[in-house]
Amino acid sequence: MARVRSIPQPAPASLTLTTVLHALGDPVRLELVRRAQATPESTCDALAEGLDVPVPTLSDHWRILREAGVITITADGRHRRARVRAEDLDDRFPGLLAAVLRPGEPR
Repeated sequence: MARVRSIPQPAPASLTLTTVLHALGDPVRLELVRRAQATPESTCDALAEGLDVPVPTLSDHWRILREAGVITITADGRHRRARVRAEDLDDRFPGLLAAVLRPGEPR
């Protein structure tokens, strides 16, 4: 059985608004976060399905989101699973995630 391990991420207290907004400011990253919020614990591959983005660029997008503290990624064997750090973000920046991920916003 594969061992699940977390990929390093920033502590909640170290999250900065500038870094989070930068991470969410890219349309592809914003769509990845919307998808991750809608389907928690999905694999990164499944969340990126249908996006016309090269794999190396997707890896960069995931890294930026993780390093900004927007998502947490766990390694589950060969798979990487993404989860939005909604509680951490809401504690640090109340209402931000809800405003950014508001249904009906243009994608």
